[in-house]
Amino acid sequence: MKTLFNPWPCAAAVLWLFLASPALAERCRSERFEGDGYTVCSFDLKRADLRVFWRSAAGTPYATFDALGEALSRRGLALQFAMNGGMYGDDLSPIGLLIEDGNELRPANTAEVQGEPGSIPNFYKKPNGVFYMTDGEAGVMTTEAFLERPPAAVFATQSGPMLVIDNQIHPAFIVGSSDRKQRNGVGVCSPTEVRFAITEGRVNFYDFARFFRDGLGCADALFLDGGSAPGLYAPELDRNDSPGHGGYGPIIGAVAPAP
Repeated sequence: MKTLFNPWPCAAAVLWLFLASPALAERCRSERFEGDGYTVCSFDLKRADLRVFWRSAAGTPYATFDALGEALSRRGLALQFAMNGGMYGDDLSPIGLLIEDGNELRPANTAEVQGEPGSIPNFYKKPNGVFYMTDGEAGVMTTEAFLERPPAAVFATQSGPMLVIDNQIHPAFIVGSSDRKQRNGVGVCSPTEVRFAITEGRVNFYDFARFFRDGLGCADALFLDGGSAPGLYAPELDRNDSPGHGGYGPIIGAVAPAP
């Protein structure tokens, strides 16, 4: 008797592989590295639509993930992920470069701040850097390199300090430092692989940088913020962090057509 081929088990297996594969499906997850916990969200820019946001059509900062999500819904888009995207002032204005939809809304900040290492604000612990996205690719560069060889950035945000620079940890970071805080950052592990991490506890800069380099395999990574400021929006984790002080400035978000 001839055996009929049933395609459904194969189709189900292909669908399962598509959904389960980290390379094919964006996902947020918890990870541990050398005793510290992190929440990591990974994106493949061949499939994900990542953008940088700051102000609404009315010219005011979004300030919260909810406000950004509501504004996107009116444009037929759904917010899938968001993280605070760099440092900002009391009025929620970016301290450094901000490019949105190809428009430079704030110029790069190349100011120098002198003082004892512990007294210098994080943004000015040189080198700082820029996270940017072109058409389908992403990168993290020191601010100086970005200004010397500017990529065709559609979106960009400047923050600091750099965490990892061409596989080297920022030279000012101290092994075993007691300066342990909640922190978040972004790393680029290939031209299309972007990974965001936020600590689940308190870590120092050196350990955070090592997580990006040795735990996530990112040759370049940038600190976004720390203390009470880091925030994450990840619906699959039932997480929607409120801003620590008055609102968020720049926000990095992933969007998709609304269902």
